[in-house]
Amino acid sequence: MTDPVREQVLAALRGGNAHATFDDAIKSFPAALRGVTRKGLPHTAWELLEHMRLAQSDILEFSRNPQHQSPAWPEGYWPATRKPPNDAAWKKSIAAFRKDLKAMQDLVENPKTDLYANIPHGTGQNILREALLVADHNAYHLGQFVLLRKILGAWPD
Repeated sequence: MTDPVREQVLAALRGGNAHATFDDAIKSFPAALRGVTRKGLPHTAWELLEHMRLAQSDILEFSRNPQHQSPAWPEGYWPATRKPPNDAAWKKSIAAFRKDLKAMQDLVENPKTDLYANIPHGTGQNILREALLVADHNAYHLGQFVLLRKILGAWPD
């Protein structure tokens, strides 16, 4: 790839550099702590994971599907429960997050994608803005996730 803008957006979507990656943050998270928080922290790991998945999915679908309807705010962007119903739900959420992140990366990487053109069904957004929104939103909540893990004593040293 020779497009420096695409390269930088892809780097931001992949994470790392000065931040923990999604895989760093989620790896080996203890099942017993997925629905736990501490005083002063608003969300559990499950809530953060599901919120990231739901928001990223909405942004991706808005970016590529003119028929997409965004969920209601805020209830459509947060899980109904503070802890995952089971281990399978946790794993399914992780897999869906990764799949949608890869799809956003593929959209940005595709040379046929005009990063700057207005999304026809939007109100002035373009793919560049939506990809940066995904990267920014993910980095913000991954920071919360890492802090939660550290406070819970579940961050690998």
